[in-house]
Amino acid sequence: MEFGDTPQESVWRTEVRDFLTHEYTAGRGEDGSVEGGLFDRGDWMKAWRTRVAAKGWVAPAWPKSYGGTGLGVKEQFILNEEFAEKGAPQVGGFGVMMFGPTLIVHGTEEQKREHLPGILNGETLWCQGWSEPGAGSDVASLQTRAMRDGDDYVLNGQKIWTTGAQHADWMYMLARTDPDAPKHRGISYFMLNMKSPGVTVQPLTTMAGSQTFNQVFFDNVRVPARNRMGEENRGWYIGTTTLDFERSSIGSAVGIRKSLEGYLAYARAFPQHVSFASRPSLKREFAERWIEAGVAKLLSYRVVTLQARGQIPNYESSMTKLYASELGQRIATLGLHMLGMGGQILERRGPHARLGGRVGTGYIGAVSATIAGGTSEIQRNIIAQRGLGLPRD
Repeated sequence: MEFGDTPQESVWRTEVRDFLTHEYTAGRGEDGSVEGGLFDRGDWMKAWRTRVAAKGWVAPAWPKSYGGTGLGVKEQFILNEEFAEKGAPQVGGFGVMMFGPTLIVHGTEEQKREHLPGILNGETLWCQGWSEPGAGSDVASLQTRAMRDGDDYVLNGQKIWTTGAQHADWMYMLARTDPDAPKHRGISYFMLNMKSPGVTVQPLTTMAGSQTFNQVFFDNVRVPARNRMGEENRGWYIGTTTLDFERSSIGSAVGIRKSLEGYLAYARAFPQHVSFASRPSLKREFAERWIEAGVAKLLSYRVVTLQARGQIPNYESSMTKLYASELGQRIATLGLHMLGMGGQILERRGPHARLGGRVGTGYIGAVSATIAGGTSEIQRNIIAQRGLGLPRD
């Protein structure tokens, strides 16, 4: 595993840091918040995207022929790491992170020309249509049907937990095209225009009171056959490519460490709320989480080292996702232990608010971390079977 930067990578890291130092604070308040700045959040994000796009950094690892800068995997990793260190949001969402790389590998030239430019310039937002009410952890059990009818497929069924579907222009999705085939072999991969007649999006309210997830219904929706990626009934194998991109991020590892740094800074600023000295068990718990945060970063380094060597991490990505998501829940619990009843207050401001309500909302939000992107049980199965060579049963 490679820990250090080469001379060229060191120069690149410095360039990214300099950009963030000068550009990330533009339009923000003195406390770093968007609300205290010159714009509301929507305007600020558009301005931020413009600054990032001007550098060609929306998807720098994509080939130049598809709008990227042709940088290597390691340079992309460094950019992601530095953005996470600064707390700067990545731009592009699922389109850049998951769908675009999959399209570059498996799509036709016509499909790439149609969809990649909109992802890079921010005009097109994508969501993912994987899970269904009866097919969550076992996605291959999905029952949404896409039956061929001339030059179209007719789509019927339902998806759930579709993050951002209420804002998305397109969905990349899996649907069953051969109901009689073994479940992994009768699935195809589609690109669906969310404005198509027969598509209904219904937002779902989470425990934290937000509406990030949705359920989506399809009632005789016609999808042009040209919007199928890859061969009919072979979509499952394209979908696994998408999942590998999803599970190999450094951002979560850095975010975990920064959460701990935030806890520590608060404890130093408000010792009347948090006293490590009088609570040895809390001090030990914090130290354990800090060590685990370092392990999470090393796992991400292992993934990028494999990618930089031209290898495709599989169970290694599952290890990274599993460890980081479960650690995130342990750190959320640590926050509650530190702040006690004050940590359960969700309001950002007020006489009893602690850390702007981040601990309480973070604890609630962490519940989904071990479900989204494949449950912990699924990750352990992948590690056991593909990493350790153990039998399925």
